[in-house]
Amino acid sequence: MILAAIDWVEWALMVGRVVVIFAALLVSVMLVIWIERKVVADMQMRVGPNRAGPAGILITLADGIKLFFKEGVMPVTADAPVYLIAPIASMVPAMLAFAVIPFGPGITLFGRHVPFQISDLDVGILWILAMASLAVYGVVLAGWSSGSNYPLLGAIRSSAQMISYEVGMSLGLVAVLLTCGTLTMSQIVAVQGRHFHVTWLTWLPKWNLFVQLPAFLIYMTAALAETNRPPFDLPEAETELVAGYHTEYSGIKFAMFFLAEYMHTITVSAVGVTLFLGGWHGPQFHAVAWLWPLLWFLVKLYVVIFALVWVRATLPRFRYDRLMAFGWKFLIPAGLVWVLVTAASIELPAIRGNLNAAILIGSGTVILLALLWPLFTGSPQARALEGQR
Repeated sequence: MILAAIDWVEWALMVGRVVVIFAALLVSVMLVIWIERKVVADMQMRVGPNRAGPAGILITLADGIKLFFKEGVMPVTADAPVYLIAPIASMVPAMLAFAVIPFGPGITLFGRHVPFQISDLDVGILWILAMASLAVYGVVLAGWSSGSNYPLLGAIRSSAQMISYEVGMSLGLVAVLLTCGTLTMSQIVAVQGRHFHVTWLTWLPKWNLFVQLPAFLIYMTAALAETNRPPFDLPEAETELVAGYHTEYSGIKFAMFFLAEYMHTITVSAVGVTLFLGGWHGPQFHAVAWLWPLLWFLVKLYVVIFALVWVRATLPRFRYDRLMAFGWKFLIPAGLVWVLVTAASIELPAIRGNLNAAILIGSGTVILLALLWPLFTGSPQARALEGQR
């Protein structure tokens, strides 16, 4: 009987964590959409949403209620089962990927330690990559099942884009794996809780951002492409494909795609915070000790999300051939080179533990890539015309 009671308490705590995190994700999606609309409006010298709730903060809830009660229209040529499954297949991987994100050391309830994390898998990074790979299925199924040309073109673009940039994202994560020596997300956060041992850097936390800056840039660039956000939003380019893969969706099914996109945005930002920005580490205070790690995690998360919104408001959409060329000709080679540099800085006895040598190697690599960059830009026709002048 005692054993059964313990099991029930453990299950209750697990279910409670799942419900709380899922509810927090939904609230975060509402807040992120409002932040994006406000920030973009401010950058374009507009007012932005200002009607529903204080400062328009409930605009996403109002839009969701409107879409929920709208009539759903299904094309006659659609494959009904696949058409209905696609929005769910797009949304679920984003929620599952968040299951391995630690956002605090946890608290003690009923005599048990309750971590601020659903599951601390031994293969946390592999889980993230697996969920990122599954996300493309919802997009492809939506475009194919709609029975229309524009959604199909958007789905084909998305599959090619995601497959291309998943390689670059993986290479960025491999560099972090080599540095930390573990696949577990909580242990990666623990590794970043230390400080540099160099005299003039003892005050600086040893976040992967400082020792793996190229990997961070590679990861965030690939993450933008994985989430189909500007300037990589070619699968839903309204100037070419009306709305891309979800052109034929309406009502609650369209809302689920919208929800999935922003859940993916929050998830990739949370992964970036966990792997590169020290996770929940930050200044700690004795008052309400369990709250400060959660607060620092949220602050870092919304800083990264603000940066993604800033990119959207600043950069124009890529042309599709340049999008693919950037992924294959620059991002993946840069990721491969940086993995080799990271492995060399860890394993070679001559530079092992020498921060100055690592900085020199990293700087030299960045300079080399900057020099090689013009070789991969522009079309062959443009380079031929330049040679004729």
